[in-house]
This record gives sequence, structure tokens and C-alpha cells, in this order.
Amino acid sequence: MASQTHVVVLGGGVAGLEAASSLSKQNGLAVTLVDRSPVHYWKPALHEFAAGTMRHDGNCVPFAETAAKNGFSFVQSTPSAVDRDAHTVTLENGTTLPYSKLVVALGSSANDFGIPGIVDHCRFLDSLDDADALYAAFREAAQTARANGKKLTLGIVGGGATGVQLAAELCKSLDKAPGFGPDARRNLLDAVLIETGPRILPAFPENVSAESARELEKIGFSVRTGAMVVSADETGFALKSGEHIPCDLRVWAAGVRASAATALLEGLERGRSGQLSVTPTLQTTQDPDIFAVGDCSRIDSAPLAPTAQVARQQGEYLARAVPQIIAGGTPQPFAYHDRGAVVALGDYNGWGMFDPQRGFGGGILSGRFARFIHEGLYRQHQAGVTGIGKAISETLRERFSPARPDLGG
Repeated sequence: MASQTHVVVLGGGVAGLEAASSLSKQNGLAVTLVDRSPVHYWKPALHEFAAGTMRHDGNCVPFAETAAKNGFSFVQSTPSAVDRDAHTVTLENGTTLPYSKLVVALGSSANDFGIPGIVDHCRFLDSLDDADALYAAFREAAQTARANGKKLTLGIVGGGATGVQLAAELCKSLDKAPGFGPDARRNLLDAVLIETGPRILPAFPENVSAESARELEKIGFSVRTGAMVVSADETGFALKSGEHIPCDLRVWAAGVRASAATALLEGLERGRSGQLSVTPTLQTTQDPDIFAVGDCSRIDSAPLAPTAQVARQQGEYLARAVPQIIAGGTPQPFAYHDRGAVVALGDYNGWGMFDPQRGFGGGILSGRFARFIHEGLYRQHQAGVTGIGKAISETLRERFSPARPDLGG
């Protein structure tokens, strides 16, 4: 293997950071990670940041710190051009990075499907900045509603894990915020979760969908299924049925599409939602020197859900596959090992599934167990990023001094 084989990783989410950290430990590889944010965060926890129930401190890890620990370089910027012939990536800060192998881990965002008014009148939850902006908007809306003696009308579109967990976490925020509490939540909140399909959490067994919908109804969310949004404005959502749902605060958490930055990779095969098509070894179908992992990639022969579990396993796989490919070998195809899934509704309840037919949770003990697993997945990732000592310390701090949302009560 050449002594200076440059690997550039675009994107520091779960897949990108796992790839950079793992590849930097391989002899002969010089790894550079590029991300627009100065910190790494666990994207599945964005709903907690958006509700103010998770601290930045201890849960947002500076890339510079992780780079120093793992032996890769970090550049805070975003790609502006990729020259596949010259094997270079140009960044918005003017830097040009040469690469021998390029790993694209640019992630995904919600898909507005071109519906009028969504981009202009809705909040999204695709990044830490989005989460912080949503928290500020929720805080302002709660204060305004209370001051005016009116309900806080809130609408979330998207009945997948993001929308469902956000709904519960915002209720938890009201419950835990000084000056508010459960009674204030019941009197203040007028909220709706809107899903186009026939049930929420469609990836889970039907009983989990039904039980979680009942739990959301219990804590203050009306759950509307089979309701297609056709437009949005500053007053709320318009449905295909002709109904208008008034919402002071509107959140769009529906659909998934790859980061728009994948369009910089001209000439590569992309799917309808922008994902780069890759082979079973995660190399793009048109350029074997470019790999794509996580939410911005798609194995057409065996598509996988855009989850952190998939992203992490793909990042780990590259640590084995890339050195073999550089050495002229052919690695075994990527094999995904489904370890189930969990969804946590704040402190209220939780569910999981071992496979699409077998779910668990929903009771006092089993719901608590599902929530424990949900947090455990994050703490496992955190231990890999910061070290087990810091992960344990943060876990204990959350137990004995949990974050208290500040809603100005």
C-alpha cells in the first residue's frame, strides 16, 4: 500500500465519523474529514435538542477533539466542487483536497416533495441548527400562547420515528419546564400529528403503531392518518380533503432525500431521491474510487432503510474494505445485520421490534426496557466517539441532573 494514500470523507455524521475514525487506524492512510459543523452529534437525538431536553454540553463533541484522538485531519467547510478526473474536492473555504479514495457520507434531509409552502412556512429537523431554531420557536410560541391566554397550536407532518418522537419530546418539554408542568401541557397544547399513510410508525408491527397512537392521544396529540398535506402557509396546513388545520408552529418531518450536495458528483448514478447508487462493496456504480455510505447511498439490489444502525455498520465496513481495494483485492460484499429497532416516546412509553413481525414494549416494564435500549444505542455510539469514561460520566449526569427545558416559565 502506498505510504501516502489520501482518503477524504465528506460528512461527519454517524457513517462519516465511523469511517474516518476506523480508516485513520489503518497503516498508510491519510484521512481528512470535512463537515460544515464544528461538532459531531447523534442525529437520532435531534428531537431531544429541539425540545430542550438534551444538553449540547457533553452531547456535541468537537470534531477537532475526535480528530486528535483518532489520528485524522478535520476541515470545517462544505464541498463546492468535485473533480473526478483530477481526484480533487474543492471546499467553500477555498481549500482543494486531493484524494485517492473519496467517501461520501453527506446524510439526508426531509423531503418536501415540492409541496407549495412547505419550505417557506415549516420548520425542519435535519441538523443541529434546525433543532436549535425549532427549540427557540417552540419556546416563543409557548410564551406567546400563555401570555395571550390561548392554545399553542402545533402541527407535525410525518408519522415516522422522527415525527412521533418529536411529538412526545415536546410534550415532555412542557412537563419538565419550570413554571409549566403536566397541567399546563393539558391546558396549553393543541397539537396534531399528520401522516399520509394509514398508520404511524409503518416500519413497526401494527400493534406498535396502534399503541403509540393511543399514547400520543393520551399526552395531547391528535393523530391524523390518511391525511395528505397539499400546501402550507403561515396559518397552517391544507389537506387534500379540503380541510384546513390551523397551526401557529408547523414542523415538516416527512420523507427522506439525500443531501443536495450529492449533485456535485456529476456523472454518477443517483436515485429518485438523490441517493448515490452503490455496488455491494459500497463503491459508486460509475466510479470505483468513490464510496457512498449512510442515508445518501442506495444499494439498488438490496435497499436499506436510512437509519443510524445502517450508517454505523457501513462506516465500520469501509475500514476493512478500503484497504483491501487499495491493495488490489476484492472485499466481501457489505452485509447488514439487522439488530431490531426501538422508538421512545419521551418518558411516557417505548416500543421495539426484533423483526418486522415481532414487537415489544408498551407496558410499564417493557416500555421502560425499550426506552433503556433506545438510550443505550446512543450511549454505545457516544462511548466510541468520546471514550467509555466520558460516556459513563454523561449518562450519570443525565440520571442525577437531567436537562431542564427553559420555556421562560
